[in-house]
Amino acid sequence: MKQTVEIRNHTLEMHKFHLRLAISAGIVFLLFLALFVRFFYLQVIKGDHYHTLAEANRISISPLVPNRGIIFDRNGEILAQNHSVYTLEIIPSQVSELESTLDKLATVVTITKKDRQRFKRLMNESRRFKSIPIRKRLTDEEVARFAANRYRFPGIDIQARVMRQYPYGESAAHVVGYIGRINDKDVEQLNSNNEFDNYRGSHYIGKIGIEQSYERELHGITGFEEVETDAAGRSIRVLSRTPPVPGNNLVLSLDVKLQQAADKAFGDRRGALVAMDPNNGEILAFVSKPGFDANLFIGGIDQENWDLLNNSIDRPLNNRALRGLYPPGSAFKPFMALAALELKKRTPEYTLNDIGYFSLPGRKHRYRDWKVGGHGEVNLHKSLVVSCDTYYYGLAYDLGIEAIHNYIKQFGLGEKTGIDILGEVSGLLPSPEWKMRRHKQQWYVGDTISVGIGQGYNLTTPLQLAFSTSILANKGNAFQPFLVKRITNDQTGLVQNKQKTLLYAVEHEPENMALVRRALVDVTQPGGTAANAAAGAAYTFAGKTGTSQVIGIKQGERYKEDLIHERHRDHAMFVAYAPAENPKIVLAVIVENGGHGGATAAPIARQVFDYFLLGEVSETTTAKTLDIPEEHIHNHHEHDHL
Repeated sequence: MKQTVEIRNHTLEMHKFHLRLAISAGIVFLLFLALFVRFFYLQVIKGDHYHTLAEANRISISPLVPNRGIIFDRNGEILAQNHSVYTLEIIPSQVSELESTLDKLATVVTITKKDRQRFKRLMNESRRFKSIPIRKRLTDEEVARFAANRYRFPGIDIQARVMRQYPYGESAAHVVGYIGRINDKDVEQLNSNNEFDNYRGSHYIGKIGIEQSYERELHGITGFEEVETDAAGRSIRVLSRTPPVPGNNLVLSLDVKLQQAADKAFGDRRGALVAMDPNNGEILAFVSKPGFDANLFIGGIDQENWDLLNNSIDRPLNNRALRGLYPPGSAFKPFMALAALELKKRTPEYTLNDIGYFSLPGRKHRYRDWKVGGHGEVNLHKSLVVSCDTYYYGLAYDLGIEAIHNYIKQFGLGEKTGIDILGEVSGLLPSPEWKMRRHKQQWYVGDTISVGIGQGYNLTTPLQLAFSTSILANKGNAFQPFLVKRITNDQTGLVQNKQKTLLYAVEHEPENMALVRRALVDVTQPGGTAANAAAGAAYTFAGKTGTSQVIGIKQGERYKEDLIHERHRDHAMFVAYAPAENPKIVLAVIVENGGHGGATAAPIARQVFDYFLLGEVSETTTAKTLDIPEEHIHNHHEHDHL
């Protein structure tokens, strides 16, 4: 066979080789070009951006929460302070199986059922990436035990926190208030006020009372700290630090010892008391009974205590002194008497024969006096001393609702006082315009008759009663009520003193004011409705008892307290000031379902006066049980539409 000899074309092969080599070189060049472009983009064009990200991995900025300002009473007693504690906190978003994790955690640190309930409630109110406490106030042993097991619980850690403490517990809780964890509503409010940045790192904010009303003063200014960290996130060194500015301290006009004396005088009764200095507007005591322990709300209240407070028929969370609305009853009569004199509808000498009831001309309906058979001959002075309803029925008819409304509104009834605490309600001093606007009904003469004795549509707060009485005590001068007496800055030494504010002066004839004031003194003397409560006092005080109707009594029937459920009995009221000749303190006392003001409210006022003026409460005052005869109980009727 012949062999075929293949002749290779070296020239062609070399050409192909060079072509492949050129293509490979081109690809390599393109790859390096792409790599160069990418490096150029990352290191030159985006260099600053990635440098910042790298620094962020190395440097962390931590907020430094300022210490909250301390709240003192007028004598330097601490009402709200701070103390350091260790808390065990969980970030829910970093814990995969929460329930099983809590079970394991309970083997290391004591976790009660209440702790779990509180944690779950706080978790529902907060965002899952925020730290939420499961235990507060850990002991040193618990801290050490958890630290040894820390690696087993990602998303759980111990934090050193500054917690709020209220040394006086229930006393003054309604006025001092409390702080609570910041919720979504708080965040929304902070954002709307452009204040959110100042709360970075903060977990708590004022919720009610002074803590809420003076939040900006108390919170302080948040600081920041730049810290260099390693790859594991551990701090290496502090690069820079802007220290936080502590909140300002507040000094209240409140006297907490006087507050406690009033609490004790109330005992288990429900009601409210406001004590005020008529010469400058300072609030000396601000009592709402029953109260609550503000310490329960720090870090989140547990469900059991929340249910007890929130569902209680006694409504302990309601600030009765600020928001409680009651008909003023006979406490309204001194202002009616002054209106009668100033508007020339009565003279001091004018006398009527009280036979136990009043009837409108041409009408058979009787508006009964509280005393069966009446008080006989009654002038203006006696009408206040014995609290004669019949006198004021006729006076209201002669004055008319427009004159009553326009004159008495000068004393602040039915309007907010403007006190420096949030949540005040206005009450109601009725008028025909109000009734048409609110009820789409015309005003009847019977409405006016009821208003004349402080019943009907009349509504007022204990604070308003104290304010209006202070105007009488101060001979027409109306000073703005306030609670914060002084704001102090410990760092700068700056002190801001609250100046008394004279809102206005009620114009009056001095002799008319003097006549009413003399009658109020005689209310506490023998023959007056508060005589028993004032017996044996080492000073003279002026006052007016009152009864605020809770339910209506049918025409022809009389009020029988023993036959009425306790919650439906009349409220007892007493407004007073002392010493009568040179008033230093004004009181408004309301005892819910307490019956007659002279029997329950006036003795409470006497105990508070004794403590304030004498520094002690006499045994005869605290042990006094007043024997009020059955006929000495008010028997007001609901107004008829005439």
